[in-house]
Amino acid sequence: MGLLLGGLLLILVIFVALFVNISPEFGGTITKEQKLRYAQSKNYKDGVFINKGDIKMSMGFGKMMKIIGQSLGAQPNSKPEKRIAVEKIDSISVADYQGASRLVWFGHSSFLLQMEGKNILIDPMFGAVPAPHPLLGVKRFSGSLPIEIKKLPKIDAVLFSHDHYDHLDYGSIQLLKGKVDMFYTPLGVGVHLSEWGVAEAQIVEMDWWEETQFHGLRFTCTPAQHFSGRGFTDRGKTLWSSWAIQSSTENIFFSGDSGYGSHFKEIGKKLGPFDFAMLECGQYNELWSEIHMMPEETAQAGLDVKANKIMPIHWGAFKLAMHPWTEPVERVSKKATALGIATTTPKIGEYIYLEADQISNERWWEEF
Repeated sequence: MGLLLGGLLLILVIFVALFVNISPEFGGTITKEQKLRYAQSKNYKDGVFINKGDIKMSMGFGKMMKIIGQSLGAQPNSKPEKRIAVEKIDSISVADYQGASRLVWFGHSSFLLQMEGKNILIDPMFGAVPAPHPLLGVKRFSGSLPIEIKKLPKIDAVLFSHDHYDHLDYGSIQLLKGKVDMFYTPLGVGVHLSEWGVAEAQIVEMDWWEETQFHGLRFTCTPAQHFSGRGFTDRGKTLWSSWAIQSSTENIFFSGDSGYGSHFKEIGKKLGPFDFAMLECGQYNELWSEIHMMPEETAQAGLDVKANKIMPIHWGAFKLAMHPWTEPVERVSKKATALGIATTTPKIGEYIYLEADQISNERWWEEF
């Protein structure tokens, strides 16, 4: 029996090793030359990127046992009772659009931003499962997307916040790369795009507080409090970030993934106020609060960055934590009301116009 178990374990180890080394989902590997360049960053220490104050998610034995216990225990309402219906958008109206700035939410943290005649995708994860293999994750809550990738118009730029599977998806890149002009990423994330066939001339990697001009728009790579990695040995090898996007008349903020920290006030002081802020709210737990905000902290972050209006994101598409799936939007809305912050909660696929005074607060999730 011992020999049998040992043999099965060896086969499992070999299978996992082969999968990690053969599957393209895991992306590229940072080179020695890139490490030397990244070492010039204030956010790089001992071969990995770090958070401000070197804050990290501690994973001692006791905490790990609590997480395992929670994941094996009852998790009521952690997924919708039925597939979420999404608003469909017309490919021609999207391609021909030249009006006021607007956004389309694809669920979780993915957006299409149309601003000053430019089409910009933010963290375009359009896959069904946020994992390196479909069997390793839970399927998307909605049965479809607002628009198929192949029907999207030419994309002028794509912004990525970090390299986790729920934000950077191999399959999505394969379908998108032929219609995208430029990709903007935090330091190191470009290595995955290169591995997946994107030309290096189309990739711009940026450190925190670096900015670039793009056809009249300004992209600023801003801090976040998180971590990175797609495999077993690449934790912290690439940087994570938030983004500020500014036109001649509008200023918006995208938080990426982040725990709550002083960087929000710093961003607000340097780059605010913001007309609109998309703020992470979901997939949280007190056991990993260093890297994901609790909903009440999301509302406070809206105040910190000096946002006129906030939208909770990182919820509504995937199950990556044990809380009820609608709890994030309920809690953040309640706290935002107490703090006097305007909050919008649009449906997936609904157009969000930045200049509009009207706020979409239909409790659409209650249907599901």
